[in-house]
Amino acid sequence: MSTNETHLQQADTLLAAMTLEEKAGQISQYFYLAGMSAQAEFVEAEVRSGRAGSLLFISDPAETNRLQRIAVEESRLGIPLLFGFDVIHGLRTIFPVPLGLAASWDPELVERVQGIAAREARAVGIHWAFAPMVDIARDPRWGRIVEGAGEDPYLGSQMAAAQVRGFQGDGIGTPDHIVAGPKHFLGYGAALGGRDYDEVNLSENELRNVYLPPFAAAVKAGAGNIMTSYVGTGGVPGAADRRLITDVLRGELGFEGFIVSDASSVVDLTTHGFAKDDLDAATRAIRAGLDMEMWFGLRFQEGMIPTPGVGAFATLPDAIRQGLVDEQRLDEAVRRVLLLKFRLGLFEQPYVDEGRAAKTLGLPEHREMARIAAERSAVLLRNIGSVLPLDRSAVRSIAVIGPLADDKQATLGPWAFAHDLEATVTLLEGMQRVAGSGVTVAYAPGVPVPTRVFPSPFAAMEQFVGDTSPQAALFDEEAEFSRAIELARTSDVVVLVLGEAADMNGEAASRSTLDLPGRQVELLEAVAATDTPVVLVLLSGRPLDLRRAIERTAAILVAWHPGSEGGLAVARVLFGEVAPGGKLPFSWPRSVGQVPLIYSHLRSHQPQTSMMRYWEEESTPLYPFGFGLTYGEVAYTNLCLHASAIGLDETLEIQVEVQNRSSRAIEEVAQLYLHQRYGRAARPVRELKAFQRVVLESGETRTLHFQLDAAARRYWSSAQNTSVLDASIFDVWVGGVSTASLHAEFTVQDSTGSFLSPTNKP
Repeated sequence: MSTNETHLQQADTLLAAMTLEEKAGQISQYFYLAGMSAQAEFVEAEVRSGRAGSLLFISDPAETNRLQRIAVEESRLGIPLLFGFDVIHGLRTIFPVPLGLAASWDPELVERVQGIAAREARAVGIHWAFAPMVDIARDPRWGRIVEGAGEDPYLGSQMAAAQVRGFQGDGIGTPDHIVAGPKHFLGYGAALGGRDYDEVNLSENELRNVYLPPFAAAVKAGAGNIMTSYVGTGGVPGAADRRLITDVLRGELGFEGFIVSDASSVVDLTTHGFAKDDLDAATRAIRAGLDMEMWFGLRFQEGMIPTPGVGAFATLPDAIRQGLVDEQRLDEAVRRVLLLKFRLGLFEQPYVDEGRAAKTLGLPEHREMARIAAERSAVLLRNIGSVLPLDRSAVRSIAVIGPLADDKQATLGPWAFAHDLEATVTLLEGMQRVAGSGVTVAYAPGVPVPTRVFPSPFAAMEQFVGDTSPQAALFDEEAEFSRAIELARTSDVVVLVLGEAADMNGEAASRSTLDLPGRQVELLEAVAATDTPVVLVLLSGRPLDLRRAIERTAAILVAWHPGSEGGLAVARVLFGEVAPGGKLPFSWPRSVGQVPLIYSHLRSHQPQTSMMRYWEEESTPLYPFGFGLTYGEVAYTNLCLHASAIGLDETLEIQVEVQNRSSRAIEEVAQLYLHQRYGRAARPVRELKAFQRVVLESGETRTLHFQLDAAARRYWSSAQNTSVLDASIFDVWVGGVSTASLHAEFTVQDSTGSFLSPTNKP
């Protein structure tokens, strides 16, 4: 008997012994809020009674062991708990935010990063990450753009698959790895106006061709879990959308893992005005194909203290007794969860070695990888007069100015809960380490760290999980502003660190503007007025309005929220110890009025006026998708296609020469874009279809090879209601940015001479 067959037999034996209440409990996940004793005691009682199968938000190995003992040693059947956590860009070691990792255009790096995150998580007893977030985000006002890979479905798919492989290793059950949970299925990133939790209206064309591919890639990579969306498409909330969950995710994509709701979104089916009550919500969710309810464990009533309580899935036993739900459907969901626990080895070894956990969290190679990831994620947008890299022989005094230069939380970014704040290296610390003894580095914040107009709703959770943010010190704004300007005036160069505070990105952190918050623009202009060269370093999780900045700075480096070793990494880039090689994973707008602004748009009937869609400003981005400078000149030549015409199902071989025309080693991301000139639907003007990140030594020329198979040309046709291949003429561009000019073309032929492929005729 195979291992899978053994696990299935064991799961079915357990199922036969379970009551309806225990079955419903096994597919109920609770937050565990240690700081709120009433809620914690309630959850522990549910675990002890077998009415909770999974907990989340616990990262202390001693605590996971204690709670696991309650489940294994005190519940009737002794079924171990499944522990989940928001391992978004690291656990103890924090890496660049996912948008920054996507800017590396390096899937192998991202896989290694999430492998380390998985190792740390598993060491403390976490089995499952609520990550990666693979939502495509085309409106930078949306706060959760920071958690994904940007605007492009191909880049997003590559990053999704890499993260799944990193979390899960060779497969579920691989030692030192955890289950990946791609989210949020489907279309959450298209919330109207970039407003988090707002409704989504997507055409089937966008749903299939833009938002679905990263999930398909994650499923193909073997993801063990998928999380549904808070919001819905077509008026049906994600937790109860049978078409998407059962027909598309399970039927079309072949997903075999378990499906969980986002936090409290089954109960919130009533909030949406979709379900009548908890019973109706649970019935419709599980019949749609949902397998597990994530539940906050608290009932909120206006003007009242939150009280502990069960979620909607606690009504499933009644739903079965009333004939609203088939018990076989409940068994199917429970079986998936039990099988996962067997595959993870939790029945054999439910506990973690607390001593080994401490050693794993302190491994120096994890910190080294955090530094490398931050270096490879940095994107150089501007470098006038080659002010970068900084020359130690010419630059003897550096003014590090800005409210975020020594802000550890902004260096880490959002979604960091189990980090070591004190060990975080800020940019100021990094500059002081890297500058050397012959260079003076002085610091002035200039203005205070920017704050939100409306506090984050998650601030209320601090009483439950503990406040890890530093306390604000007294700050004399006018005196500090003046001190910063004087420091700039007397220094050889200014490194100005501006951007967004950590809580200005992430969930419930959408913005109506892309302006630099607070008095940062005022500080920028005053510093620039001293005529000292200004190098602007941006810490942010979205593009910001840089129109004023590009007029007043010599260089701009986007560092994102770079993580635990971020300050050291950025300093090494500024001093040229490594060359920047990151590329933008989105189109950088000139102003918020342009958004959404995407490179892969459809051509209008007047393409010649595309730059003049607004009468007062160009309609082009400030920086295009895929843009990023390095410390040298890169040339692309000799684009060669192995054939001028291919069949519908054939693969085209493409090669190009890339040359480093500078005197130092650099890194470059070669990008290949495709356009289909005509077919059964108008296709985007350009679409990314392949890329390679390469290291080029001084003067080196390298020949790169790409393959364009039929899958790269296939798209969803709303008219045909299926995916299609068209016979057409195709344009190919290769270069270091989406606006690359090196061009070739080829023809795809159908043996019948028709646009329709033989397998897709109506």
